[in-house]
Amino acid sequence: MSFLTKIFGSSNQRSLKRMQVFVDRANELESHYQKLSDEELKNLRSNLEQSQGDADFDLLPHAFAAVREASVRSIGLRHFDSQMLGGIALSEGNIAEMKTGEGKTLVATLPAYLNAVRNNKVILVTVNDYLAQRDADWMQPVYELLGLSVGVIYSNQSFEEKKSAYECDVIYATNGELGFDYLRDNMALRAEDKVQCSLDFAIVDEVDSILIDEARTPLIISGPSSESADYYIQIKKIIPTLKAQSREGSEDEPLTEDEKGHYIIDEKNRTIELTDDGYMVVESHLENLGLLQTEDSLYSVSNLKIMRYVNATLKAAFLFSKNVHYLVRGQEVLLIDEHTGRTMSGRRMSEGIHQALECKENVTIQRESQTLASTTYQNFFRLFKQLSGMTGTADTEAAEFAEIYGLNVSIIPTNKPMARIDNDDLVFLTQEAKFKALIEEIEMLRKKDAPILVGTASVESSEIVSALLKSKNISHQVLNAKQHEKEAEVIANAGRPGVVTIATNMAGRGTDIVLGGKENIGDGDWEKRHRIVLDAGGLHILGTERHESRRIDNQLRGRSGRQGDPGYSKFFLSLEDDLLRLFISDSRRSLFERIGMGDDHIEHKMLSRGIENAQKRIESRNFDIRKNLLEYDDVANDQRQAIYSLRNQLLNEDNISEAIKDLIYEEMLAVSNDFIPLESVESQWRLDDLNKYLIDNYLIEEDIKKKVNDDQTLNPVTIADFIADIAEKKYQEKYSKIKDNLAQLEKQVMLQILDVHWKDHLGEMDHLRQSVGLRAYAQKNPKNEYKREAFEMFEVMLNEINSEAIKVLFRLELASEEEIKELEERSREAQNNREIQLQKEQLKPVIGNNQDSESSKSLSTQPVKRKEPKLGRNDPCHCGSGKKFKQCCGKN
Repeated sequence: MSFLTKIFGSSNQRSLKRMQVFVDRANELESHYQKLSDEELKNLRSNLEQSQGDADFDLLPHAFAAVREASVRSIGLRHFDSQMLGGIALSEGNIAEMKTGEGKTLVATLPAYLNAVRNNKVILVTVNDYLAQRDADWMQPVYELLGLSVGVIYSNQSFEEKKSAYECDVIYATNGELGFDYLRDNMALRAEDKVQCSLDFAIVDEVDSILIDEARTPLIISGPSSESADYYIQIKKIIPTLKAQSREGSEDEPLTEDEKGHYIIDEKNRTIELTDDGYMVVESHLENLGLLQTEDSLYSVSNLKIMRYVNATLKAAFLFSKNVHYLVRGQEVLLIDEHTGRTMSGRRMSEGIHQALECKENVTIQRESQTLASTTYQNFFRLFKQLSGMTGTADTEAAEFAEIYGLNVSIIPTNKPMARIDNDDLVFLTQEAKFKALIEEIEMLRKKDAPILVGTASVESSEIVSALLKSKNISHQVLNAKQHEKEAEVIANAGRPGVVTIATNMAGRGTDIVLGGKENIGDGDWEKRHRIVLDAGGLHILGTERHESRRIDNQLRGRSGRQGDPGYSKFFLSLEDDLLRLFISDSRRSLFERIGMGDDHIEHKMLSRGIENAQKRIESRNFDIRKNLLEYDDVANDQRQAIYSLRNQLLNEDNISEAIKDLIYEEMLAVSNDFIPLESVESQWRLDDLNKYLIDNYLIEEDIKKKVNDDQTLNPVTIADFIADIAEKKYQEKYSKIKDNLAQLEKQVMLQILDVHWKDHLGEMDHLRQSVGLRAYAQKNPKNEYKREAFEMFEVMLNEINSEAIKVLFRLELASEEEIKELEERSREAQNNREIQLQKEQLKPVIGNNQDSESSKSLSTQPVKRKEPKLGRNDPCHCGSGKKFKQCCGKN
């Protein structure tokens, strides 16, 4: 700590001191709000709204004191002063770092009410549907006592439910559903089909998970493309013939024949490349399979598509491991989130890798998709007027939150002092020695009845530990992506005496592990178990390896030591773990191996420092990846905002006929100038081509050539005006019959053409982004090149949208009135039939006395006798109309 910090305190301490003044004011107001009736609390919002105009009135303490009182009355929980501090940090648009068990769900009610009083829509963002529903149900009584309505947004919700949820004052929703609603709203063809409310104020729960871990994956709405899956099946046949090469050859150390292989894997950057020998082998196999012409090279432009399939198949085969990066459930390949350990249903990898994984695992290969709309979480959450967040672990990523989102991190002190003991890491030479020591530690801790949570980094690792415990006959529970359905039950029991729980880092984030097991009020057995666990030192966390991010390790530690409870954490590592194997330098490794003593662990300050430095380097690299993704998406985001703004103008505009009229004029001038340039002489005019072009593209059959020959005074400018006048008259004539519906038709045509071109533009942007990196070889900055070309492509697209819309409007064939009437008649009949069907389904038997039911039985069993002879469908109708039976009475 520096000399100045000792005197003035850190910036966080100064901030807490400032916020404490507001907490003290809210505490002073507590007795005032205790005197208010429930009805007065419910109507308080309008009084506070009016008081905001008074310069001397401080809204925050009043709003917070009201929420605290409502919480005590409705759910029996009173906000601690530390929770009030967290609420102030959120209200000011910061991230509140509050340890596990400090009651973040309750904290969110404070800034939510404050912003509702300010007439802001409040959205509380959670990581999954379960937490959104749980938190909404739990906090709803507090909000309702304060006169606020609560809505929940979840996946597969009906349109009406979603629309009414967004109309509430406080909305609980998952980050994914919010992002997709934003994209779906900007694909709507009518203003009334949009659901999302204004993005005023958001509180993001588990903010590090959503704004950092999820930020590497863009949000994409996609549709099926026409790509074939047969290539994957063919190219998969090549994989068994390929051999790995462990290093690159150099002039000083050339490769021996035994060392040569077909591909090299870079584990740090998770990339794979074919060697020269590999290319030759792959080319030869592709020729044998008939996918490549003999004289063709895999590098040639015509084979770029095949090269993409080859790369995807190689990555799926050698970079992605089952039960580590994905698992197979039924006929589906499900990705595993490396940060939470949960499966990500509905999430698919791009560039054909997901299809290649499906081929590898012999499940149904789903069609590839093309992007219809996309954004990133960074750019979506930056749309909010004010953003805030809360988590137990944010300080290690404070620089990223500040740079990307402009959010500062406030570290809120715990309500009770932290009593958890965090031990130094134990590092072993081999994984075998590490697991042996882990099992010995578990056996020792079980003897004193301590609950144990073993944290693993993958499904595979959790199954290894489980197998070792089974061999020692130690009963345990496993929580990973395969057993995620049992999560609530496993977490409820994880705090019982002597219980061993193995969990990937999904370990019930958002739920508490209660010491002694699930708490039942007045349960004597629970109190006894609770005392046993407290005496044993609380929940014991044993980590089996370090994660790439220090934050994830802190989350695992944070499962223990909640609300002043005792706790214990220790990590067991080995030099064979991925983190140490890839990121500890060879010189340090050899030193540690010399220090190492068989199965004993290595303890060295340099080793602990080396591990932390490795994690910092990976965090920095991952930040660069996310920042790079954002810099590229910022270019697309500017265009996205322009297109969405244009769409909204179109949706909200009642009549765009004047704009269409101007577009027709501009389009005709442009067409005329193409065939009859402004500074040209008569011999250069292409009048025959102009006539043909107008007929083919606009169905305008005016003989321009004859008109020009008849009138020698015409020049390029007057000819262009003449064509524009003809086009406008033709357009008015064409749509004279549907003048009332023309505005709607023009709007729909314009919107649909805009969407089609935007979809194609997104595809082109993807291709540009994948190839633009090669510009670096030409000493050009790829990002600048991307910005320049993307802007040019966008301008071309806007011009094409206008041009295409005019062509479609001129070429559109209108249905005749008879056809329209017939369509209306059919839809009416279909509606009637549906209503009849619904009425039939609603009819229920009437149950009366026995006599009635017997008579109804006898009635229902009587056969129906036809009075008239049966008519065939094509016979003349019996009513005498002269029509066939099927076209007359037979219709009904």
